[in-house]
Amino acid sequence: MASMALTSPPGVKIPSYMAASSSSSLFSRSSISFRTVESRSRFCVSAKCNLNGNARIPIINETTLPKYFDSSRLEKSASRANTKLKLFSGTANPALSQEIAWYMGLELGKISIKRFADGEVYVQLKESVRGCDVFLVQPTCTPTNENLMELLIMVDACRRASAKKVTAVIPYFGYARADRKTQGRESIAAKLVANLITEAGADRVLACDLHSGQSMGYFDIPVDHVYCQPVILDYLASKSISSKDLVVVSPDVGGVARARAFAKKLSDAPLAIVDKRRHGHNVAEVMNLIGDVKGKVAVMVDDMIDTAGTIVKGAALLHEEGAREVYACCTHAVFSPPAIERLSSGLLQEVIVTNTLPVAEKNYFPQLTILSVANLLGETIWRVHDDSSVSSIFL
Repeated sequence: MASMALTSPPGVKIPSYMAASSSSSLFSRSSISFRTVESRSRFCVSAKCNLNGNARIPIINETTLPKYFDSSRLEKSASRANTKLKLFSGTANPALSQEIAWYMGLELGKISIKRFADGEVYVQLKESVRGCDVFLVQPTCTPTNENLMELLIMVDACRRASAKKVTAVIPYFGYARADRKTQGRESIAAKLVANLITEAGADRVLACDLHSGQSMGYFDIPVDHVYCQPVILDYLASKSISSKDLVVVSPDVGGVARARAFAKKLSDAPLAIVDKRRHGHNVAEVMNLIGDVKGKVAVMVDDMIDTAGTIVKGAALLHEEGAREVYACCTHAVFSPPAIERLSSGLLQEVIVTNTLPVAEKNYFPQLTILSVANLLGETIWRVHDDSSVSSIFL
């Protein structure tokens, strides 16, 4: 396949991995589930922080995508101009919602969301959704309870406005870690939240990288589980790292399956495991390392980074065991204090996250790279609306 390069208008910086030719990648394209050139254009747009901690965020428009991809997007827009699909955004991550709408060639639906003086949420749809297939984009991130309640009321508003079908698009599913009882007399909040969303009137849920697969079973409605690994894989494949020097690391035993799948798609890289024992919530202690990382570039893979205790202690152990560089990759950048101080301490060469959660500008630091999942979610939404296969995106 011929190499492609992206051009940018004055003042707009395109990430180097998007502008580079396909031949620059030292990873075997055959070992990655997506065709490198095609998928990098389809699913990957990034914001990279420079050494001063300031974000360079490319403007997402026609000039930042190859012509063949843009023409496909415009064809969809033209052929589906009269579609009954409606896309609405909550207040949790409006930037991601706008990117999804742009990819789909749609305008975000008009909606009024307000807070009363006592904190109650008010939602009113400003356009008709009667007989429409409605998608509501709202991650249940911080403030978790506020955003969750907002989502429930949005679903209820659509149901009472006679929407044909309501899909809750939840890039980040809050309470996902409370998925089982580890001690006596604990709640399973993930099941409770699933019940709330179902009872509110949602017909389907679309979620990204759930903390554990069994969370899908908590819903009594269909769940489309979107894996954001291809976005991170494409970014790593563009970096000048020899596949022989690479090792994928699971930061704990519970993430081995995730790390193994990641390693298989990254030139079938070897796997290492950090044996971690937790003494309390958000408190981690690294005990041992299973595997060889000496002289290698270690890529730690997890579904989220919260306080960064697990990642940073794991990175320290990897350096002690002789790792040359350590990268941290995750889908959800929760970044609860003191995560920023820990991540910017110098132990990590780069911290690669996606924009399923909004990252405040005050939380930018030099090693941070933010990849957009808007195209991936937009494609998934189209397929759900068209009753097409979603799983084939990842094959």
